[in-house]
Amino acid sequence: MPKPALLPNKLRKRITFMNYKYTWSASAGNRRLTPYLSLLLITGTLLFLSSCKEKKNTFEQKKGNSPTTVDVMIAKAENIGNQVEVNGSVVASEFAELRPEVSGLLTFLSVPEGALVQKGTVVARVNSADLEAQVSKLKVQLELAETTEKRLKQLIDINGVNQADYDIAINTVNGLKADIQYTQTLIDKTVVRAPFTGIIGLRRVSAGSYVTPSNVIATIQQLSQLRIDFTVPESYQNYVPKGSNVQVLLDQNTGKRLSARIIASEPQVNQSTRNLTVRAVLNGGTATPGSFVKVYLNEGAEKSSILIPANCIIPEAKSKKVVLVKNGKAMFVNVETGSRQEEYIEIIKGLSVGDSVVVSGVLFARQDAPVTVRSVRDVKVVSK
Repeated sequence: MPKPALLPNKLRKRITFMNYKYTWSASAGNRRLTPYLSLLLITGTLLFLSSCKEKKNTFEQKKGNSPTTVDVMIAKAENIGNQVEVNGSVVASEFAELRPEVSGLLTFLSVPEGALVQKGTVVARVNSADLEAQVSKLKVQLELAETTEKRLKQLIDINGVNQADYDIAINTVNGLKADIQYTQTLIDKTVVRAPFTGIIGLRRVSAGSYVTPSNVIATIQQLSQLRIDFTVPESYQNYVPKGSNVQVLLDQNTGKRLSARIIASEPQVNQSTRNLTVRAVLNGGTATPGSFVKVYLNEGAEKSSILIPANCIIPEAKSKKVVLVKNGKAMFVNVETGSRQEEYIEIIKGLSVGDSVVVSGVLFARQDAPVTVRSVRDVKVVSK
């Protein structure tokens, strides 16, 4: 009986198996197959490769010849509310970082964390023993200089000394007084006081630490009249005049809105973002400074405009585009956008009522390429 042949690595189209009988050889470590099983395996493999090749060619042909399937919506005028929503932050009416003005060792520290402190309360002291000793020395010198000045004054009345000697004595007295005042000012700088009445924050240093003007001892904030800082696009600066009221949403869970009065705005628009910063005072309510809030502006009477889903917009470097379907072909048009809501955006220019706007399949559409409209959706259905 001839020696069994191993199964080749690459499949061949014509193989004769009927002249051999294959058995399992454990010693050789290779698997031998019967002719029928081998024939079945080769046939299945060839059929699989043939079907894969046929599917690949079919896909390419469909991709090259078939039109793109898209969903559209018919542009129509929608009523836009009279409120514009912007983001804002809660700001304390007064805020300060308590720092020492001079470097030295902390000899006294009183920071009641989270408590209300009155204006002028001593929070910390830096070692000022050398300055106090300097003041004592200057006071002794001043006492002697004043005594000398009095004696010379009596002598000058009887022409016992010349006027120059008396002027020197007067100058010495005045110089010592100025030195004492200067040194006392340095001593005052070693004392850290609360600049206003407010809530003091967490203590960041300990007594006995060596501090410099770069060290923050604690922070203090005044929460009596909270402020709301927010930014608006420059096109909305006419809607935020000084003295007008806005609605502020502090808690997203309750949905309760509070009123705030605009007190000021930046005189210049930010050249990087083209936004204007506005500040308003909150009328009542409590919040933590730094918290995120929603601010609602009153834009005026309701208006009717075309709204489309925001994901229909194709942003480019200097323009924005949407895809329309006209005469069975895709057409890209430039648009100008207005106010933006949570899911929709207003189209100011570029669309007309009745235009077919592509809402799905936007990425597969090409200019003047044929398209097939699968369905016409309503603007409220697109957002789902």
